[in-house]
Amino acid sequence: MEAIFAQAIKDTAVLRKSSVPWKLDNPHPQSYYAFDPSTSSWTPKPPSQTQEPTDITKIAVYSWNIDFMLPFAEARMKPALAHLNRLTTALPATTAPVIFLQECTPSDLTTIASTPWIQAHFHITDLDHKTWSTTHYGTTALIDSRLPIISAFRIHYSKTRMDRDALFVDIFLGLDAKRIRLCTTHLESMAFDPPFRPLQMQLAAGYLRQESVYAALAAGDFNAIQPFDRTLHVDNDLKDAFLEIGGKEDSEEGFTWGQQAATNLREQFGCSRMDKVYFCGGVKLIRFERFGEGVLLDEEGEESERIVELGFEKPWVTDHLGVVAEVEVQV
Repeated sequence: MEAIFAQAIKDTAVLRKSSVPWKLDNPHPQSYYAFDPSTSSWTPKPPSQTQEPTDITKIAVYSWNIDFMLPFAEARMKPALAHLNRLTTALPATTAPVIFLQECTPSDLTTIASTPWIQAHFHITDLDHKTWSTTHYGTTALIDSRLPIISAFRIHYSKTRMDRDALFVDIFLGLDAKRIRLCTTHLESMAFDPPFRPLQMQLAAGYLRQESVYAALAAGDFNAIQPFDRTLHVDNDLKDAFLEIGGKEDSEEGFTWGQQAATNLREQFGCSRMDKVYFCGGVKLIRFERFGEGVLLDEEGEESERIVELGFEKPWVTDHLGVVAEVEVQV
């Protein structure tokens, strides 16, 4: 496992793009796509030009990091998506699902785009790696196709060693078409000095709290492993969904990383609450939960055996649990 991690760090530098069209720390617009059954292809969609009322008043934001360093990306992504399908199809009709994924590889994007239930029910923000700073890995969003999308944009952090960014999608929600801003970000990993996570969250939070935005949610792998990570929400005038429902720091109920990590890493670092949802503005938090525990590769065989040989107790699809926050827009 240590060799895979070392190689991933090397690949990050090698696969970084030398020329990009965006300016760091500034919003850069990007397309989003809808599936056209008549052509069996994804086509770019124009943003909503006018406020579009909808009877949907609730959204459930799912966030999950699917480890990009492990082999057999397709064999791991397919059961992960199947699990998300089961979760999202159980929602009532008045609640729209939004799915954020971190550590996607280009092959993951191909798997996502070729999945029938996603084609039928979601818009997606990425078909390839062109909006990422690297060809290695990045983030993507799946938005319930019933939700009018106003805009999609990324902010690529200047303070990053790992090509991290924040992906934003603005939607209309409710009969009076409130502007809701959704964000996923994969904050800087590990405990480097100087730390970059506070600067990254500060930048993203400024866009969450813009005056034109009625409410906002940010979800992702926040890599919260140091003392300052505990107050990033307070420092940026945001609410932490887990704490808002009565969760306590350092409790097993909150941990999202470690339970499914390689055994030696769990013994070395323990478990932690890396994955979070922050929010602000005119929404009421209905529930916050973890998901994804115990999701395995679909079949026993060489791929499952290889994952276990890397030091895992079971052939889990990823080392993270996901988190979901369901909110209702307030009028």
